[in-house]
Amino acid sequence: MHSSVHNWRTSSYSAHGDNTCVEVGDLHGAVAMRDSQHPELGHLTVPVPEWTAFMVAIRSGGL
Repeated sequence: MHSSVHNWRTSSYSAHGDNTCVEVGDLHGAVAMRDSQHPELGHLTVPVPEWTAFMVAIRSGGL
């Protein structure tokens, strides 16, 4: 069954004008990521716990 992504949001880092835009969207129990310049190429799906750990690592300077 294919779940549709809702609420695509552009990364805050995309506001710097360098054309490297990443969007994230909500899925049931997961987060989707895609290249905003090529959304037709699809998206990468990451379970919420892994996404949360990724964000914690970024915010703490671990990545």
